[in-house]
Amino acid sequence: MPDNIDQVWPGAMRSAVVLTVDYSDVLGILAQVPAMAGREKSLSVWRYGSQRGVERLLARLDDAGLRTSWLLPGRLAETHGTLVDDIATAGHEIACAGYEYEDFSALTPQDQIQVLWRGRDALAARTGISPTGFRLPLGAWAPGFELELVRAGFTWSSSWRGDDLPYRHPEAGGLIELPLHYELDDDAYLAFNLSPPVPPGQSRIAGYRETLANWQADLDGFHRLGLCAVMRLHPELIGTPGRAGLLRELLAGLRDQPMRWVATGHEVARWWATNGPDIPSDHPACVFQHYRSEPQ
Repeated sequence: MPDNIDQVWPGAMRSAVVLTVDYSDVLGILAQVPAMAGREKSLSVWRYGSQRGVERLLARLDDAGLRTSWLLPGRLAETHGTLVDDIATAGHEIACAGYEYEDFSALTPQDQIQVLWRGRDALAARTGISPTGFRLPLGAWAPGFELELVRAGFTWSSSWRGDDLPYRHPEAGGLIELPLHYELDDDAYLAFNLSPPVPPGQSRIAGYRETLANWQADLDGFHRLGLCAVMRLHPELIGTPGRAGLLRELLAGLRDQPMRWVATGHEVARWWATNGPDIPSDHPACVFQHYRSEPQ
């Protein structure tokens, strides 16, 4: 699809921005680095999200008057229910990231389905609303999982990459993908733990002003070309006192741009399902689907 498609978004909006928050307490890092188990000093880096980060991030979003989509493993509805309530009460969308932030590549197709429904049901039981959004925690889902997402009532995913605009999944047209980009992920700049090393090689933490400048440049580029930027934040990373100030400046820029549609994943997916074009046959998602279906 060509760049500069001014008429895609509602009204006079030129571009879309979806702010997403991945909140998993320690479940995410334990799935990524199993060696963290039992290392409470290291785990406290990620527990900070529950201790301080969620509260501070919610405050900054409230100051800016912006609504976001929070991707949560269902287990948090049982262990951190009050925080889940706070997120929902503040008007943010609650979406699903499995049940315990599982590595899907290590699960059988049937286990993936069970994890999906268990996570969905746990969040629905806590909030009273069945989530419509899903993000793959780790790994890759099995062929046909897209259809199970639709059967479970999901209308959007933000798990794949490969585009600057939403697209319909080639095997499940009722599922809209909101593609991610590493450069709009705070983890790529700010994640750090000394031992075990996260990231391997200890190449971070990035400078805050440079990080903000990168994000602003990317968001400006998406806006200039009329695209959809999906940003991924983590309360344990962006929710520290200094970084919350960085976030305040970023959010103010989004809020003050009248032609930039800052919306939830559900809102953008609903719009695209009605107004977006069909996915072309040469789209990266279609190419991948064709490759995966070929005998190996």
